[in-house]
Amino acid sequence: MNRIFDDHILRRVYSLDGTWQFCTDENKEGEALGYTKELPAHTKNIIVPSVIGRDFGLLTYEGITWFGRKFHTNGGTLRFCFGAVMTEAKVWLDGEYLGEHYGGFCEFDFIAEDVAAGEHTLILRVDNSSDLDSIPHPKVDWYHHGGIIRSVSFEELSGVCVLRCHAEYTLNDALSSAEVSFKLKLYSKEAAETSLDISVGNNTVIAKNIKVCKGVSEVETERIILDDIALWDIDKPNLYTLVAKTATDDFIDRIGFRYIEVKNGKVHLNNKEIEFRGANRHEDHPDWGFAVPAQISRRDVEIFKDMGANAVRGSHYPQSRAFVDLLDESGLMFWSEIPIWGGGYTADDLARPLVLSRGFDMLKEMTEVYYNHPSIVIWGIHNEIDTAASSALEMSKLYYSEMKQNGGNRLVTFASCRPFTDICFEYCDVMSVNYYYGWYEGTIKTWDIFLEKFDARRKELGFSDKPLIVSEFGAAAIYGNHTFDNLKWTEEYQAELLSYCIEAFHKSEMVCGMFVWQFCDMLTAKEVGLSRARHYNNKGILNEYRKPKSAYFAIKERYNIWKK
Repeated sequence: MNRIFDDHILRRVYSLDGTWQFCTDENKEGEALGYTKELPAHTKNIIVPSVIGRDFGLLTYEGITWFGRKFHTNGGTLRFCFGAVMTEAKVWLDGEYLGEHYGGFCEFDFIAEDVAAGEHTLILRVDNSSDLDSIPHPKVDWYHHGGIIRSVSFEELSGVCVLRCHAEYTLNDALSSAEVSFKLKLYSKEAAETSLDISVGNNTVIAKNIKVCKGVSEVETERIILDDIALWDIDKPNLYTLVAKTATDDFIDRIGFRYIEVKNGKVHLNNKEIEFRGANRHEDHPDWGFAVPAQISRRDVEIFKDMGANAVRGSHYPQSRAFVDLLDESGLMFWSEIPIWGGGYTADDLARPLVLSRGFDMLKEMTEVYYNHPSIVIWGIHNEIDTAASSALEMSKLYYSEMKQNGGNRLVTFASCRPFTDICFEYCDVMSVNYYYGWYEGTIKTWDIFLEKFDARRKELGFSDKPLIVSEFGAAAIYGNHTFDNLKWTEEYQAELLSYCIEAFHKSEMVCGMFVWQFCDMLTAKEVGLSRARHYNNKGILNEYRKPKSAYFAIKERYNIWKK
């Protein structure tokens, strides 16, 4: 389930979730042995979507795995849609190569023409190993799960088909009307002419005939005016159903109209000053890994709302469309980023051509897939890289330019862990800093000194108009560990630190938002986990099963007061 609503009615869509054949390939010999046509007899069954590490003996496996599934079709032109595969996928249909995709957290698809009616075999070669050219890097602070982590389906295409439809808009000064154009990605097996009707809500706003060329093409409509629009806002998340329909096909999505900007050193949503109050969320669960079911995502959204939060940071990768759909409905703002996590990248690694190009492609892909979601108000271009290095400056400049040009009305930022040596702050709309005073260094009250010093540096750099988001801060606590002595690793110490921090940030004129690290405890990588109790990052204000620690209630008390 990649969405929480049906995105086609006319088009025939068939789920491939469920039982697949599965085997590992430690010696990387599957292609030579003919796995691309049929998997060997020693395969076992696995349920898709899932992560491979939940099978006995595979928790620490990194490398090549194979997945196979037979299915029936009426034939013709088929589009195979993958919600997300970790991390690199190659795909074959009946032994014929369809293509490959790199990057584990975004959806992708392949189209096959002239497929005969009857039974067919779909094969995937999946590789979750990593090296110095990988995104994410081998050293990250989350687990390198492998597998097909989101839903798989195939579609029977007919005539001119709508693969994507972006609503690109500008609002008038009063935010009461929108000037909108629609950018469509279309597919047709042959050059053709068709009708095109686009509706927003209950109103048809485009009705015309268009000509398309063979294969995949893009069409952009004229601009139209929508009057008396209801804005998407944190208190009233108004959504409109967007339907693009040709003579033979349809595409259904949801959009919302809103305006976010930095003005006079503050962030404004729909011309009202806002403060981001949220937490970082890994899309992870001890039983499901990255393949978090939509019902658990719904529960997570309810917990954020109960906490009084108005924002979520998706650490450190694009999260499922179903989760972002739920954010759209709830009015929670979202920070979506790509998995360039600093960890092991050296300054030289950031200049590696493949790292640079892969990150750029991931940003473009994230933009294409998630463009219509009104809850996404921040794009994140990287996290905790060596932003004191010239290679990071070049990466930031390239990525920032791309997202400002093509990312729609969003703020663009990156999370820095080098607040006093960072040379990249020119390439962000808001400055964001990750730091852990009171845990890794200093004391809780060191935050007061930090805020004063950083404000001085911000002004020295000439960026006094750029507010600060404290994008990570926190302390670890083992769920159920209590003491009268307020020691580290206890729930009491975590609650005290987070309470002090968010009070200090809320009072600061410089700070426009805060994201607690982190929403819930989560399994971390082998190398990092050696220094972590339970092999988990235990800084969650909930444990991994979403049971609240004391810190949750301390934050809830403050966030809900400030919300009023």
